Amino acid sequence: MTQRYSRSGSVRPARQGSERTIWYLMRLTGLALFVLSLSHFLILHVLYDPKDQTAAFIANVRWSSLFWRANDWLFLTVVIIHAVLGIRIVTGDYLKGRTRTAVMTLFYLLGLSLFAFGTIVVATLPQPPA
Repeated sequence: MTQRYSRSGSVRPARQGSERTIWYLMRLTGLALFVLSLSHFLILHVLYDPKDQTAAFIANVRWSSLFWRANDWLFLTVVIIHAVLGIRIVTGDYLKGRTRTAVMTLFYLLGLSLFAFGTIVVATLPQPPA
């Protein structure tokens, strides 16, 4: 069986299924992280002066906008998905059997918990007084 390589040199799963889906999802979340982190840097360090970004600025300007809340939530979601998929790959390389299953279950639960807590925080931030 011939293995197909991506441009980066990593082995692309030959068969259709969950492994190939995860392979593509890992690359898409990596690209999304690049775009989101670059836009985050440009907006917060080029458009706005960092010396003016106090806690009041974050509460009154950034998080009073639905756009910024959605942007921060999207960033959080993509980071967690990418991290869990990455740790899945590393765990699969070093662990086998029940140990791998137990460790992966722990990481999936941790990722789900972080996503839930992060979503609760972003969704329930108090609105600044008018």
